[in-house]
Amino acid sequence: MNTTIQQIKAREILDSRGNPTIETEVTLADGRRARASVPGGASTGRHEAKEARDGDPARYGGKGVLQAVESIRAAIAPALQGMDATDQRGIDHCMLELDGTAHKERLGANAILSVSLAVARVAARAVELPLYRYLGGVGAHRPPCPMFNLINAGMHSDAPIDFQEFMIVPRGLNPFSEALRCGSEVFHALRDVLRAKGLSTAVGDEGGYAPALRSVQEALDALLTAISRAGYRPGEEVFLALDAAAGTFYESDGDRRYHLRKSGDAALSSAELIALYADLVEGYPICSIEDGCADEDWEGWLQLTRALGKRCMLVGDDLFVTNPLFLQRGIEQGIANAILIKPNQIGTLSETLDTMRLATSHAYTTIVSHRSGETCDSFIADLSMLSPFIKAGAPSRGERLAKYNRLLEISV
Repeated sequence: MNTTIQQIKAREILDSRGNPTIETEVTLADGRRARASVPGGASTGRHEAKEARDGDPARYGGKGVLQAVESIRAAIAPALQGMDATDQRGIDHCMLELDGTAHKERLGANAILSVSLAVARVAARAVELPLYRYLGGVGAHRPPCPMFNLINAGMHSDAPIDFQEFMIVPRGLNPFSEALRCGSEVFHALRDVLRAKGLSTAVGDEGGYAPALRSVQEALDALLTAISRAGYRPGEEVFLALDAAAGTFYESDGDRRYHLRKSGDAALSSAELIALYADLVEGYPICSIEDGCADEDWEGWLQLTRALGKRCMLVGDDLFVTNPLFLQRGIEQGIANAILIKPNQIGTLSETLDTMRLATSHAYTTIVSHRSGETCDSFIADLSMLSPFIKAGAPSRGERLAKYNRLLEISV
């Protein structure tokens, strides 16, 4: 076994929305090779690591990634050639030193992450371990509970609702295969519920339906009906979850900073928005609210945590951006109780794992997550074996099912 890196190649490919992204292949001296590709998000936090995009309007509307591919060829590959692929932290540190910026603007987080993940995958093959076992050792012990995004709204569809995702969480069902079956059966039952209302069953970016429902409550009611029709017990076997993505309708001036423009143009203060969440939690079996306040509204987050932190998961996505510095601030201030884990928000595998360890050590729940612009790479499925939850979208569309089917492969 020779785990020395011999060659690194990168190419431009397309993600699930038809936008360019990067796939990197790493080859070792013994001939073993592995690839990894990275996703892109539509609803992104202000403090996320920065993708490198070409900006050429004549090519892919400026979204090309040839510049990032060239960074791998000209800068990253020569620096990593000859390094040991099992030295993940050393390799990631080398790339961070090469980049030298706070948000990975020079080389691009998409370039750096594609290499980081490909190195981990080829190292796992070299030592003949499944990727999840290589990443987590004895800590990777059972598949996570899936959180299925069955109704897409907000920035993920044209549906007239400002909240972005409406999810079901079969946390009362084991093993993973039964939780996945539940997700599929509820998904198909929901299609019938929506058709009976004369609503569209076209799907959004993350595989969930994007119907023109009139309110948050109507979306939640549709999910409850579908759960029951599929033969499951709401609030016992299957729960509900929201991704409000509040930063997408937040405006920083004035007291009423949350403007629900898609669903009636209501303007709410932080306290009024939190009261809305409290009413929803009181009326529905909601176990999780993601991005309930904007990433700028730390005071609102504190109020939200005090109001609902003992009743459900309050998940920081744009708030924490998989960054241990922001998570540490949340821990110190008593804000939120869970964190979404998206490797492309931070840009290397090592930093991702550091954030997960920090969260777990302070009793913050981790939820490993996809992005709206995905590829069929299933890396996050293996990563989610270190976490109690995974978000990978609806049980629909190949790039989403690649993650769920990988977890089936691991668990069966």
